[in-house]
Amino acid sequence: MPTIRVLPDTLISQIAAGEVVERPASVLKELLENSLDAGAQDIQVTLNEGGVKTIRVSDDGGGIDEGQLPLALARHATSKIQSLDDLESVRSLGFRGEALASIASVARVAIISRSDATRHAWSVRCEGGQALPVEPAAHARGTTVEVSDLYFNTPARRKFLKTEGTEYAHCDDVLARSALARPDVGFSLRHNTRVTRHYSPAELPRRVAAVLGEAFSAGARALDEGGPLLRLHGLAGSPALSKSGRDGQFFFVNGRFVRDKLLSHAVREGYRDLMHGDRQPCYVLYLEIDPRAVDVNVHPAKTEVRFRDSRAVHQFVYHALNKALSGSAAQTPAPQAGFGSQAVIGPTAGLSPSLSWGATTAATPPAGYAPTAGIQGQLGIAQSPAAYQALFAAASDARSANLTQAQQGRTDGINLPPQTTPAPPLGYALGQLHGIYILAQNAQGLVLVDMHAAHERILYEKIKCALDSRDLSAQKLLIPVTFNADALDVATAEEHASTLLSLGFDITPVSPTALAVRSLPALLSAGDVQELARGLLRDVREFGASRILTERQNELLSTLACHGAVRANRALTLTEMNALLREMEVTERAGQCNHGRPTWYQMALAEIDRLFLRGR
Repeated sequence: MPTIRVLPDTLISQIAAGEVVERPASVLKELLENSLDAGAQDIQVTLNEGGVKTIRVSDDGGGIDEGQLPLALARHATSKIQSLDDLESVRSLGFRGEALASIASVARVAIISRSDATRHAWSVRCEGGQALPVEPAAHARGTTVEVSDLYFNTPARRKFLKTEGTEYAHCDDVLARSALARPDVGFSLRHNTRVTRHYSPAELPRRVAAVLGEAFSAGARALDEGGPLLRLHGLAGSPALSKSGRDGQFFFVNGRFVRDKLLSHAVREGYRDLMHGDRQPCYVLYLEIDPRAVDVNVHPAKTEVRFRDSRAVHQFVYHALNKALSGSAAQTPAPQAGFGSQAVIGPTAGLSPSLSWGATTAATPPAGYAPTAGIQGQLGIAQSPAAYQALFAAASDARSANLTQAQQGRTDGINLPPQTTPAPPLGYALGQLHGIYILAQNAQGLVLVDMHAAHERILYEKIKCALDSRDLSAQKLLIPVTFNADALDVATAEEHASTLLSLGFDITPVSPTALAVRSLPALLSAGDVQELARGLLRDVREFGASRILTERQNELLSTLACHGAVRANRALTLTEMNALLREMEVTERAGQCNHGRPTWYQMALAEIDRLFLRGR
């Protein structure tokens, strides 16, 4: 039987390094955290060969005194915690006292530092874990740490590193996280003598735009909920900016970037009614919590945390995000032309404005507007078209007034003249484009609405509310819709008849190879009955009745709403179009369809003027 032995210090350091130093990006992360903990306001990073050859981090922080330099390279030596009480309420990014020692055991490390208390700088070098004597050096206030020849003494580990481009990309990602964590600090990155990144200190929206792009920053909803002991703030990206991967997700807890399953699930739940399937939301969120309520001493990489009251944190994050993402079209900021991809209109490509999520004020419905049931009930059609005729007359007068202003030299055309009836956020319909889009005029300019996507969201929210309140009314069909079905569909209809009835569908077998739909939800009565029935039976068969009515319910309702919504190439009257616009203004999350696509765009009148070179 093998005997128990005490491991030598060299091997202990190698094991610790295996937990901390996975690749050059791991080294960069630790060095950046040290600089931020030292109070740096400007951090400069230099990489050679993706960081495998050299990683140099220079900062203007507090610096390290001469006598402290050797301790900086010692294992379990740190200035950030002194007792168990400190460990239970960690406020710094680093605290283990292992990072520099672990790095020094697998690379050549040099530290040059000067504090305010010293007249000049001091340096120390370490190779393979062996520190050399401290020497005087020249350096401004702050610290520079240079890590060279990573894994020079462990060639087997070096073979696991990827290409220079891949390792650089990981380092770039680490810098982006630090830049988002501390927008008040300046960062620069130089790779192989070329400056590749420079982030000046800025407010959060500008820093987010610099790191993630203007499209994300403009297409994100700002949120700020909570108080001193528990607060969530940041930017939640539009569902239209969703991705197939999680590379657009940044969550910080007390300034520390984390990948936490509980927080990820809470965010996913917050987006649940806006995004289905495998698409991933993009966000930059900051959770500020009492340090005593979160344990950061979970993993050496420090990207995992554990909350003392995980359920309360989960619910807080979910409700704060859900509140920020909810709202009707009257409250949801309007996607502008060019959102997601550059709008191209003839020779003037590139003039389209970025997405604007500025608040919009809801207006009361015009006189004569009264949503009714009936053939057109699912669009809430107004009973009095005369009311809209009067409003269109006012709109026509406004256009004439604008023309007069332009002829007099006023070419901005932004503000409509005052009207007796306040214009609603989505304005009034002008007509249809190719049977797919509704064109409407509002105070800002032109609104383009995808009528199918918008109606899909309206139906989804109505069905969900009706099902939750157990008030989902069914409409019996005068003549049942019969269609051929395979044996599995017939068996599903028989076995799950009660579940189908609870969803408003009466689907019964009329033969071993045919089914009849005798009733369906009244909200879906204008949809393709056969398509609705087949889709419902397929989902019930695939996921089971219990899951359909629990965790799969929203996905099912989304599918039903999609099949029941008004289809493309259906001609709508102006009354129907305006009714749809008014429904959007009072429907939660009306800015996106059930699949995360935008339902409407706002094109400012000033932008249209620029397309036609007006005012030049």
